[in-house]
Amino acid sequence: MFEISPTEWTAIQLSLRVATVATLVATPLGIAVAWLLARRDFWGKAVLDALIYLPLVLPPVVTGYLLLLTFGRRGLVGAWLADHLGIVLAFRWTGAALACGVMSFPLLVRPIRLSIEAVDRRLEQAAETLGAAPWWVFLTITLPLALPGVLAGMVLGFAKAIGEFGATITFVSNIPGETQTISSAIYSLIQTPDGDSAALRLVVVSVLIALAALVASEMLARRATKRLHGN
Repeated sequence: MFEISPTEWTAIQLSLRVATVATLVATPLGIAVAWLLARRDFWGKAVLDALIYLPLVLPPVVTGYLLLLTFGRRGLVGAWLADHLGIVLAFRWTGAALACGVMSFPLLVRPIRLSIEAVDRRLEQAAETLGAAPWWVFLTITLPLALPGVLAGMVLGFAKAIGEFGATITFVSNIPGETQTISSAIYSLIQTPDGDSAALRLVVVSVLIALAALVASEMLARRATKRLHGN
Protein backbone atom coordinates (compact mmCIF):
# COMPACT_ATOMS: atom_id res chain seq x y z
CA MET A 1 0.00 0.00 0.00
CA PHE A 2 2.83 2.41 0.78
CA GLU A 3 4.91 1.63 -2.28
CA ILE A 4 5.20 5.00 -3.99
CA SER A 5 4.88 4.91 -7.79
CA PRO A 6 7.17 6.87 -10.17
CA THR A 7 4.34 9.32 -10.91
CA GLU A 8 3.87 9.98 -7.20
CA TRP A 9 7.63 10.44 -6.72
CA THR A 10 7.60 12.99 -9.53
CA ALA A 11 4.85 14.96 -7.79
CA ILE A 12 6.72 14.82 -4.47
CA GLN A 13 10.01 15.94 -6.00
CA LEU A 14 8.30 18.73 -7.91
CA SER A 15 6.57 19.94 -4.74
CA LEU A 16 9.87 20.04 -2.86
CA ARG A 17 11.57 21.89 -5.70
CA VAL A 18 8.74 24.40 -6.07
CA ALA A 19 8.52 25.03 -2.31
CA THR A 20 12.31 25.38 -1.96
CA VAL A 21 12.63 27.83 -4.85
CA ALA A 22 9.60 29.82 -3.68
CA THR A 23 11.00 30.08 -0.13
CA LEU A 24 14.56 30.98 -1.16
CA VAL A 25 13.40 33.66 -3.61
CA ALA A 26 10.79 35.12 -1.26
CA THR A 27 12.99 35.24 1.86
CA PRO A 28 15.22 38.24 0.92
CA LEU A 29 12.18 40.22 -0.20
CA GLY A 30 10.33 39.14 2.93
CA ILE A 31 13.17 40.32 5.17
CA ALA A 32 13.27 43.68 3.38
CA VAL A 33 9.51 44.18 3.63
CA ALA A 34 9.44 43.06 7.27
CA TRP A 35 12.22 45.52 8.15
CA LEU A 36 10.42 48.32 6.30
CA LEU A 37 7.18 47.68 8.18
CA ALA A 38 8.94 47.25 11.53
CA ARG A 39 11.34 50.17 11.36
CA ARG A 40 9.86 52.84 9.09
CA ASP A 41 6.74 55.00 9.15
CA PHE A 42 5.61 56.28 5.76
CA TRP A 43 2.51 57.29 3.86
CA GLY A 44 0.66 54.23 2.62
CA LYS A 45 2.13 51.84 5.19
CA ALA A 46 -1.32 50.52 6.10
CA VAL A 47 -2.07 49.90 2.42
CA LEU A 48 1.19 47.99 1.94
CA ASP A 49 0.47 45.97 5.07
CA ALA A 50 -2.99 45.11 3.76
CA LEU A 51 -1.66 44.13 0.32
CA ILE A 52 0.87 41.75 1.86
CA TYR A 53 -1.79 39.90 3.84
CA LEU A 54 -4.40 40.04 1.08
CA PRO A 55 -3.61 36.51 -0.24
CA LEU A 56 -4.61 35.11 3.16
CA VAL A 57 -8.18 36.41 2.88
CA LEU A 58 -8.77 36.21 -0.87
CA PRO A 59 -9.96 32.92 -2.36
CA PRO A 60 -6.80 31.23 -3.71
CA VAL A 61 -8.35 30.93 -7.17
CA VAL A 62 -8.72 34.71 -7.25
CA THR A 63 -5.02 35.11 -6.52
CA GLY A 64 -4.23 32.54 -9.20
CA TYR A 65 -6.41 34.31 -11.74
CA LEU A 66 -4.77 37.65 -10.96
CA LEU A 67 -1.38 36.00 -11.46
CA LEU A 68 -2.60 34.65 -14.79
CA LEU A 69 -3.74 38.12 -15.87
CA THR A 70 -0.43 39.62 -14.79
CA PHE A 71 2.15 36.95 -15.59
CA GLY A 72 0.33 34.92 -18.23
CA ARG A 73 1.66 34.73 -21.78
CA ARG A 74 -0.48 37.73 -22.71
CA GLY A 75 -0.48 39.34 -19.28
CA LEU A 76 0.75 42.81 -18.43
CA VAL A 77 4.13 41.57 -17.18
CA GLY A 78 4.15 38.10 -18.70
CA ALA A 79 3.99 39.35 -22.28
CA TRP A 80 7.04 41.57 -21.71
CA LEU A 81 8.96 38.77 -20.01
CA ALA A 82 8.18 36.37 -22.86
CA ASP A 83 8.95 38.82 -25.68
CA HIS A 84 12.10 40.40 -24.26
CA LEU A 85 13.59 37.75 -21.96
CA GLY A 86 12.04 34.55 -23.23
CA ILE A 87 10.64 33.79 -19.77
CA VAL A 88 7.25 32.06 -19.65
CA LEU A 89 5.76 31.38 -16.23
CA ALA A 90 2.20 30.27 -16.95
CA PHE A 91 1.77 26.48 -17.11
CA ARG A 92 5.40 25.96 -16.05
CA TRP A 93 6.88 24.78 -12.74
CA THR A 94 8.48 28.20 -12.31
CA GLY A 95 4.98 29.66 -12.37
CA ALA A 96 4.01 27.21 -9.65
CA ALA A 97 6.92 28.52 -7.58
CA LEU A 98 5.69 32.08 -8.16
CA ALA A 99 2.15 31.19 -7.08
CA CYS A 100 3.43 29.37 -3.99
CA GLY A 101 5.71 32.28 -3.15
CA VAL A 102 2.85 34.78 -3.34
CA MET A 103 0.54 32.63 -1.22
CA SER A 104 3.18 31.90 1.42
CA PHE A 105 4.59 35.45 1.57
CA PRO A 106 2.30 36.70 4.39
CA LEU A 107 3.27 33.76 6.60
CA LEU A 108 6.92 34.43 5.82
CA VAL A 109 6.79 38.15 6.62
CA ARG A 110 4.81 38.05 9.87
CA PRO A 111 7.32 36.19 12.12
CA ILE A 112 10.24 38.14 10.67
CA ARG A 113 8.52 41.45 11.31
CA LEU A 114 7.67 40.52 14.90
CA SER A 115 11.24 39.36 15.48
CA ILE A 116 12.71 42.60 14.11
CA GLU A 117 10.31 44.66 16.23
CA ALA A 118 11.55 42.74 19.29
CA VAL A 119 15.18 43.76 18.66
CA ASP A 120 16.29 46.45 21.12
CA ARG A 121 16.62 49.70 19.15
CA ARG A 122 19.27 50.92 21.61
CA LEU A 123 21.69 48.30 20.30
CA GLU A 124 21.24 49.58 16.76
CA GLN A 125 21.55 53.20 17.87
CA ALA A 126 24.73 52.44 19.80
CA ALA A 127 26.31 50.93 16.71
CA GLU A 128 25.26 53.92 14.62
CA THR A 129 26.82 56.36 17.11
CA LEU A 130 30.08 54.42 16.74
CA GLY A 131 30.03 55.12 13.01
CA ALA A 132 28.56 51.91 11.63
CA ALA A 133 26.66 52.29 8.37
CA PRO A 134 22.95 51.45 8.47
CA TRP A 135 23.39 48.39 6.23
CA TRP A 136 26.20 47.11 8.47
CA VAL A 137 24.06 47.62 11.57
CA PHE A 138 21.33 45.59 9.93
CA LEU A 139 23.66 42.75 8.89
CA THR A 140 25.59 42.49 12.16
CA ILE A 141 22.98 43.35 14.79
CA THR A 142 19.38 43.37 13.55
CA LEU A 143 19.47 40.32 11.32
CA PRO A 144 21.34 38.00 13.74
CA LEU A 145 19.03 38.95 16.60
CA ALA A 146 16.00 38.39 14.37
CA LEU A 147 17.30 35.05 13.10
CA PRO A 148 14.78 32.88 15.02
CA GLY A 149 11.95 34.80 13.38
CA VAL A 150 13.58 34.49 9.97
CA LEU A 151 13.88 30.72 10.38
CA ALA A 152 10.30 30.43 11.60
CA GLY A 153 9.06 32.50 8.68
CA MET A 154 11.00 30.44 6.15
CA VAL A 155 9.63 27.17 7.48
CA LEU A 156 6.06 28.46 7.64
CA GLY A 157 6.42 29.70 4.08
CA PHE A 158 7.88 26.37 2.97
CA ALA A 159 5.08 24.41 4.63
CA LYS A 160 2.46 26.66 3.05
CA ALA A 161 4.10 26.29 -0.37
CA ILE A 162 4.07 22.49 -0.04
CA GLY A 163 0.32 22.51 0.54
CA GLU A 164 -0.66 25.26 -1.89
CA PHE A 165 -3.36 24.25 -4.37
CA GLY A 166 -5.92 26.84 -5.47
CA ALA A 167 -3.69 29.58 -6.86
CA THR A 168 -1.27 27.06 -8.35
CA ILE A 169 -3.82 25.03 -10.28
CA THR A 170 -5.46 28.22 -11.57
CA PHE A 171 -2.20 29.76 -12.76
CA VAL A 172 -0.26 26.74 -14.04
CA SER A 173 -2.96 24.05 -14.32
CA ASN A 174 -2.34 20.40 -13.37
CA ILE A 175 0.18 19.01 -15.85
CA PRO A 176 1.81 15.72 -14.77
CA GLY A 177 5.58 16.02 -14.63
CA GLU A 178 5.51 19.80 -15.11
CA THR A 179 3.14 21.48 -12.66
CA GLN A 180 1.46 18.60 -10.81
CA THR A 181 2.44 19.01 -7.17
CA ILE A 182 1.37 16.81 -4.27
CA SER A 183 -1.86 18.76 -3.74
CA SER A 184 -2.93 18.70 -7.37
CA ALA A 185 -1.94 15.02 -7.66
CA ILE A 186 -4.18 14.21 -4.67
CA TYR A 187 -6.99 16.16 -6.29
CA SER A 188 -6.59 14.17 -9.52
CA LEU A 189 -6.39 10.84 -7.71
CA ILE A 190 -9.57 11.30 -5.70
CA GLN A 191 -11.40 12.03 -8.96
CA THR A 192 -10.40 8.69 -10.48
CA PRO A 193 -11.55 5.14 -9.66
CA ASP A 194 -9.19 3.19 -7.40
CA GLY A 195 -7.15 6.31 -6.67
CA ASP A 196 -7.77 6.37 -2.93
CA SER A 197 -4.69 4.35 -1.99
CA ALA A 198 -2.33 6.56 -3.99
CA ALA A 199 -4.02 9.68 -2.62
CA LEU A 200 -3.59 8.38 0.93
CA ARG A 201 0.12 7.77 0.33
CA LEU A 202 0.58 11.34 -0.84
CA VAL A 203 -1.41 12.64 2.12
CA VAL A 204 0.91 10.75 4.49
CA VAL A 205 3.98 12.11 2.67
CA SER A 206 2.59 15.65 2.83
CA VAL A 207 1.95 15.37 6.59
CA LEU A 208 5.44 13.96 7.21
CA ILE A 209 7.10 16.77 5.24
CA ALA A 210 5.13 19.41 7.12
CA LEU A 211 5.91 17.86 10.51
CA ALA A 212 9.61 17.55 9.64
CA ALA A 213 9.71 21.19 8.57
CA LEU A 214 8.06 22.39 11.78
CA VAL A 215 10.32 20.27 14.02
CA ALA A 216 13.41 21.47 12.15
CA SER A 217 12.24 25.07 12.54
CA GLU A 218 11.81 24.67 16.30
CA MET A 219 15.24 23.07 16.69
CA LEU A 220 16.99 25.72 14.58
CA ALA A 221 15.20 28.53 16.38
CA ARG A 222 16.22 27.16 19.79
CA ARG A 223 19.86 26.81 18.70
CA ALA A 224 19.87 30.33 17.32
CA THR A 225 18.33 31.72 20.51
CA LYS A 226 20.89 29.90 22.70
CA ARG A 227 23.76 31.17 20.58
CA LEU A 228 22.48 34.73 20.73
CA HIS A 229 22.29 34.56 24.51
CA GLY A 230 25.75 33.01 24.80
CA ASN A 231 24.61 29.57 26.00
